[in-house]
Amino acid sequence: MAHLTVLEFPTADGAERLESKLSELQQQHLLDIQDAAIVSWPKGAKKPKTRQLHNLSGLGALDGAFWGLLFGILFFIPILGMAIGAAIGALTASFADVGIDDSFIKKVRDEVTEGTSALFLLTSNEVVDRIAEALKNEDFKIIATNLPKEREDKLKEAFAHS
Repeated sequence: MAHLTVLEFPTADGAERLESKLSELQQQHLLDIQDAAIVSWPKGAKKPKTRQLHNLSGLGALDGAFWGLLFGILFFIPILGMAIGAAIGALTASFADVGIDDSFIKKVRDEVTEGTSALFLLTSNEVVDRIAEALKNEDFKIIATNLPKEREDKLKEAFAHS
């Protein structure tokens, strides 16, 4: 099951830095990041900016291009098959509302203040104790999660800063 977690940072680049570290931890198989988004508001900027880290329509286009090419080769029209497959893949991915809900991101974005940032993570297969050890010097606060109360309390305890 996927877990949604939202982290708040006291700096505009905190979410970006932690996302980079979590990507490294994913390569070590300590978690699977299924979707992520960053909201940051640098000092002096007029408003916060939002960046989705997984472009699902691009993945859909790539998947569609592959299948289109395969069917195109089978029916002797590879380029046309690839183009049609890419278009259909991108279209279906753009209609599929998977990952982190955009309205939830917008709601939290409205609460981000200048000079801070937030990181939205949709993860699974987390090895919490090893992740907590790797992130022990990071400055963030867990502001939302979809975990049951007991697990949320354990997560917050694991990431409590001394």
